[in-house]
Amino acid sequence: MSEKPILLDINDQIATVTLNRPKALNSLSKSMRDALIDAFETIKNDESIRVVILTGAGRAFCAGLDLKEIEQEGLSTDDLGMTAPFIQILEEISIPIIGAINGFAITGGFELALLSDFMIAAESAKFADTHGRVGIVPGWGLSQKLPRIIGIQRAKELSFTGNFLDAHTAEKWGLVNRVVPDEALMTAAFELARDISSTDPVALKEIKRLIDVGYRGTLTDGLATEGQSSKDWAAKMDAKDMAEKRKQVQARGRKQ
Repeated sequence: MSEKPILLDINDQIATVTLNRPKALNSLSKSMRDALIDAFETIKNDESIRVVILTGAGRAFCAGLDLKEIEQEGLSTDDLGMTAPFIQILEEISIPIIGAINGFAITGGFELALLSDFMIAAESAKFADTHGRVGIVPGWGLSQKLPRIIGIQRAKELSFTGNFLDAHTAEKWGLVNRVVPDEALMTAAFELARDISSTDPVALKEIKRLIDVGYRGTLTDGLATEGQSSKDWAAKMDAKDMAEKRKQVQARGRKQ
């Protein structure tokens, strides 16, 4: 019996989603894409989950689409674009997604990594956009997201050459938030996840929504959306509850 292409572990309000085709460098087969949908549907419907960690088994995060499978069976256009079901479900998740990038994140795998809210990387992590070398164009957001994260000239260099970007340069360019030793990757991811899960869950979802709305639109529109949200939030705010939480924040700050 073959192993499950996606592993889902839920523990202490944290869901860990692991791409689990290590022998195929976690390439995105149809069964894996379907299993991703199932895993994130479970997460979406479980109110106890506060944070998601997305990672890969073995020596790669994800090598992109399963080209052997495509050669034999083809690829439906329904699986391309931001409306592809497995992309859409990740985009709809209202809680933070931490990308814990181990090893290679290539082309479609790079795009999958960019669906995280932010990434931390193992020292072995390497990113590459090989769309131009394979002879296809991005369909899951890379051509639009990457320039906004690392700058248009750096994004063009990566996409025009198809060259690999090492973890430390990725950190320097602002693609990943931090780089840790391979053996410390999941420990670091869980520490961040636990930190995030200690915040107000309702406020956190709204903050994520505001950031994403602003990212996709203009600054003017984003400021208007934030302003309205702030007013709506203030109208239902409990002053005593906020004062108590502020004391907790101050106590936490003194410990850091």
